[in-house]
Amino acid sequence: MAAKDIVRKTIIDVALFASTQLALYYAWQYWMGSDSGSSSSKTKKAKVAGVLERLGKQGMQLSEHEEIIAAEIVHPDDIAVKFTDIGGLDPIISSLRESVIYPLLYPTLFNTPDSESISSDADTSTSSLFIAPKGVLLHGPPGCGKTLLARALARESHATFINVPFSTLTNKWYGESNKLVAALFALARKLQPSIIFIDEIDCFLRERGSSDHEVTGMMKAEFMTMWDGLLTQSDRIMVLGATNRPLDIDPAILRRMPKRFAIALPDVDQRRKILELMLPKSFPVSDIATLAQHTPGFSGSDLKEMCRDAAMLPLREYMRERGGDHENMVKGINEGAKIRPLALRDFFPDASDSGVSSGRPNNGGSTLALRAQRITDDTTDSLD
Repeated sequence: MAAKDIVRKTIIDVALFASTQLALYYAWQYWMGSDSGSSSSKTKKAKVAGVLERLGKQGMQLSEHEEIIAAEIVHPDDIAVKFTDIGGLDPIISSLRESVIYPLLYPTLFNTPDSESISSDADTSTSSLFIAPKGVLLHGPPGCGKTLLARALARESHATFINVPFSTLTNKWYGESNKLVAALFALARKLQPSIIFIDEIDCFLRERGSSDHEVTGMMKAEFMTMWDGLLTQSDRIMVLGATNRPLDIDPAILRRMPKRFAIALPDVDQRRKILELMLPKSFPVSDIATLAQHTPGFSGSDLKEMCRDAAMLPLREYMRERGGDHENMVKGINEGAKIRPLALRDFFPDASDSGVSSGRPNNGGSTLALRAQRITDDTTDSLD
């Protein structure tokens, strides 16, 4: 009996152990599923399916990691910005057309020269000179139109625009970040022509050092390895980066971005072109020229904020005339009351009716503009 009891107890213990392990396994699977957002997986899959359908790639099989990246795709038709909406950057836009858009749209012109299609005496030793650049960097002060250019570039080229936030490529599980980087380039290859856009690229691919975390270093190495793979193939894939700190980027990354465009603060002529796009057509041309002269140090973003603040003044006057009363406001709207047109004096809070003040227009407290004003003031003081 004792032996039978021991056997029975052993069987019961084994069964309990097995059931416990099985329960722990399913609990772990459930927790892992919940942690990765399984509750929204159907919504994410539906979004990815919609993106692929709009790109004409419905039914394409994607891996789990590629689906994560696909959620960051921006369809060209969803981008409202065009090159014609960007003022003062015509030379850069022209260069971007030649170095980015044309290689994506007309790849045969940038592939290895063929004796029949290009020239009868084409030298194969110069074939590498015809390879389209696989990396483009836009750099300059904040608010000067780098991201705007990137969006317009995606729209004009009709390329698959993959906007990659750094958070998308990071994962708390070891090795997953490398898989996401590999999935990024694999997806771009499947949906080419593609533009991989990384805003504030200095945060992701900054210069490597001994203090870097192991995972971060591995992810950078994986990114550069996959990027180098593009240089030996005819893939129509381009990595486009934007930054206001180009010196912080790893030199190995800069080497892979041979086309670099400096987006500087606009000069007076560029500011005039930007203001012409922002202000109503009825706004006097002479007043636009005056504003351009009075806004040194303003970025495109500063000019937009300046115009927005000025445009609010006639609206505020309209509301104050009616005491801010709801009934009076509605009555005025129903009676067709009109707000006065925007005037030059709206840009200068201390302007008199006889002309423009000697100060700078209201810029909404822009950091760049305030810095430029401080430099101007310091220079004036030193001259005095």
